[in-house]
Amino acid sequence: QVQLVESGGGLVQAGGSLRLSCAASGTIFSINTMAWYRQAPGKQRELVAFIASGDSTKYVDSVKGRFTISRDNSKKAVGLQMNSLKPEDTAVYFCNAVVWVSSLSAGEYWGRGTQVTVSS
Repeated sequence: QVQLVESGGGLVQAGGSLRLSCAASGTIFSINTMAWYRQAPGKQRELVAFIASGDSTKYVDSVKGRFTISRDNSKKAVGLQMNSLKPEDTAVYFCNAVVWVSSLSAGEYWGRGTQVTVSS
């Protein structure tokens, strides 16, 4: 079993910053990709940022230049630094990871989510 636990959400005014963190635990052989998704009320879940095992990154256009994803392989963790937050960034943010639980078996795992609310 693999667990992903997010932390760092909260309420912030527009223009402010928050940092989300996600730590993986359980039976982990290695972690491939890690990512952050978000889901706003009434909308589909969308990919916000993605970081590969080689540290290449990808961002949705709406957060480019404002959000930064990073990972710490020694801690099996991924972070999302969010600056210049806007009300439209309000959503539940989910951590996602593709984890090898052995040399032959991998799976995709999700955290339970953390609420980010940006007030105008």
